[in-house]
Amino acid sequence: MAMRSAVVTFPGSNCDRDMAVALANVSGTQPLRLWHGDAELPDGLDFIALPGGFSYGDYLRSGAMASRSPILQAVVAAAKRGVPVLGVCNGFQVLTEAKLLPGALMRNASQNFICKTVPLKVETNQTRFTSAYDKGEIIHIPVAHHDGNFFADEATLDRLEGDGQVVFRYAEPCNGSRRDIAGIINAEGNVLGMMPHPERAIEADHGGSDGRKLFESAMGALLNA
Repeated sequence: MAMRSAVVTFPGSNCDRDMAVALANVSGTQPLRLWHGDAELPDGLDFIALPGGFSYGDYLRSGAMASRSPILQAVVAAAKRGVPVLGVCNGFQVLTEAKLLPGALMRNASQNFICKTVPLKVETNQTRFTSAYDKGEIIHIPVAHHDGNFFADEATLDRLEGDGQVVFRYAEPCNGSRRDIAGIINAEGNVLGMMPHPERAIEADHGGSDGRKLFESAMGALLNA
């Protein structure tokens, strides 16, 4: 069974091609490329990816304008129907601005842009995005962000922790994120947002392949559905 995936491109996206290559590499099928101005999604999508970058130049707040684009209204509707959605870096910011995920991404505590490979702890493998990992596994994934500091109030953080919605955690301090949270999933389990870039870690020749299992997990969930 082929996975019918799509990658959304906004003005200012710069990781959309990386995401498309990763999806094609793992699934064997080229993803559809969608534009921010599209008002509708094609029928029968199995997976939607919101890539990293600086959508709309990060005006107002990172991801704020993208969350109001025509395509996002269709993405929100698809997510609420249960279609898997992955938001990476700027895509994570868009998901929080669109209220598909709680919390917000703020300026890094250092006030500097961070670009390096970081260790992540896989907090749960009981999701459609992480089933190929071991719980507690330490993986190494690149980050590249200026506004990656995850923030939520204590009650929200406690709920995320208690309900198993913290998927990835920085294994060492990175950007000031509350409780070192690097990625979270919605309560329904079909929307994942993360700051690190798994699509940049699918080939050993590119420095590491620890991100590959995320896409393999998503593919496996489709095949086993």
